[in-house]
Amino acid sequence: MDLRIGGKYRISRKIGGGSFGEIYLGTNISTNEEVAIKLEPAKAIHPQLLFESKLYKIFQGGIGIPAVKWFGFDGDYNIMVMDLLGPSLEDLFNYCGRKFSLKTVLMLGDQMLRRIEFIHSNNFIHRDIKPDNFLMGIGKRGHVVNLIDFGLAKRYRDPKTHQHIPYREHKNLTGTARYASLNTHQGIEQSRRDDLESLGYVLMYFNRGSLPWQGLKAYTKRDKYEKICDKKAQTKIDTLCHGFPSEFATFLNYTRFLKFEDKPDFLYLRKLLREMFVREGYRYDYMFDWVIVRKLREKPPLERPLSSDNKQIQQQIQQQQAQQQQAQQQLQQQTTTTTTTSSSQPSNVKNISTVSNIATTTTDEQFRQLLSTPSYNNADSDQSPQQTTTTTSSSNPNQVNTTFYRQNKVVVPQSSSSTSKPPAK
Repeated sequence: MDLRIGGKYRISRKIGGGSFGEIYLGTNISTNEEVAIKLEPAKAIHPQLLFESKLYKIFQGGIGIPAVKWFGFDGDYNIMVMDLLGPSLEDLFNYCGRKFSLKTVLMLGDQMLRRIEFIHSNNFIHRDIKPDNFLMGIGKRGHVVNLIDFGLAKRYRDPKTHQHIPYREHKNLTGTARYASLNTHQGIEQSRRDDLESLGYVLMYFNRGSLPWQGLKAYTKRDKYEKICDKKAQTKIDTLCHGFPSEFATFLNYTRFLKFEDKPDFLYLRKLLREMFVREGYRYDYMFDWVIVRKLREKPPLERPLSSDNKQIQQQIQQQQAQQQQAQQQLQQQTTTTTTTSSSQPSNVKNISTVSNIATTTTDEQFRQLLSTPSYNNADSDQSPQQTTTTTSSSNPNQVNTTFYRQNKVVVPQSSSSTSKPPAK
C-alpha cells in the first residue's frame, strides 16, 4: 500500500515509537531523500507533536538539532516529517557492552553540554535529559550528537525581558526518574540546573554501566519514584563517582549547588571535561567505542552483545587505544630523531610523513564505516572537523572552542563520517 504524507513523502517501515506516538522511515518522492516521519494520534489525551514542531522551528539552525521539513494533519494523525538520524546513545551503549571508555564519555559529554547550552540560550529547558534522547548523525555528520524529543520542554524565562519563571513546589515528576534531579523528585519546579544534574547522572551511567538506584522493586509507580529518590539522596556523590576522575564529582556537586534561577557556567563545566581529556593524552578524533567495536565484530550496531563477550570487548578497546597512543608516540620520536639527522637523508623524512598520513587515513576510514545503513532522524549541520581546525572563535555557544584544542595539542582529523542503523526509540 502506497501511503503518502503531504503529497510529498512516502511512508515505509516503522523504526521507533514511544508513549507519544510512532516513528516511520519515509522518503521524499521528488528527491528520494530518506526522512523520519513521526505520527501522533489526533485524539491523544496529551497531544505534544504540534508543540514539539514549533520548538524545532525555534531551534532550527542549531548544531545537533534536526530540522522539521513538514508538519500537518492527515486523517486520524498529527504528522511531523524531520531529518533522519542514527542510533541513540542508549542503543550504542548496549552495543558496546553497556560501558563506555573515558575517552568516549568525554567526547560525548562535551557535545551534550553544547546542545543543552543552546536550548537554554533559546529560553527553554529540556526536562528529559537521557541517553535515549541523544542520537548520532549519519553520513558526513555521523560524529555529531543530536538532541531530540522536546515534548516535555518548557520555557523558563521570557524571551524579551528574561524574567525567570517563579519558584514552585508540589509539582509532579516530569521526565525520567532514573536521571531526574533531586529537586525534581522533591516536587520543585525545574530550571536550568536540573538539566545539568541529569546530564551528570547520564555521564556516570556511561562510566559505571548502571546507577545505584536502578532495578528497585515497587508495587506502584509512585512507590518506585519514592524509592529512587531515597536511594539517590542517600548515595553520596563521592561514592557514586568512586574510581573515576574527581572532575565528575566536581561536576555533579556544582549542579546541585546551583540556585533555582542561576545561570550555569557552561565554560567551567566543559573545562572540567577537557582537563581530563588532555591529561589522559587523548586525540579528539571522533573514534568512539562503537567504531572500534564494529571493527572487532562486524555486526549490526543495534544488536546487544552477549554478556560473555563484554569483558573481552572492553579489553580489546583498551588495548587498541593503547596501541594507537604508543604508535603516535613512536611516530613523534621518529620524526624528532629524523629532523635532527643530516640533510643527506631526506628519504627517511618523507617515509615518516607518508606513514603518518596513512595512519590518519585509516582512522578516518574506520569512522566512515561505523554504521552502514541510515536510520531514525538525520543530523542538522555541525562543523566538520576541517572547519573546526580553522575557526578560532565564534559567538555561537555550540561552536567548538578550537583555541583550547590547539593550545593543548589535541589533534582533530580533517574529515569523518558514518552511517547507521535505526534505533529502537
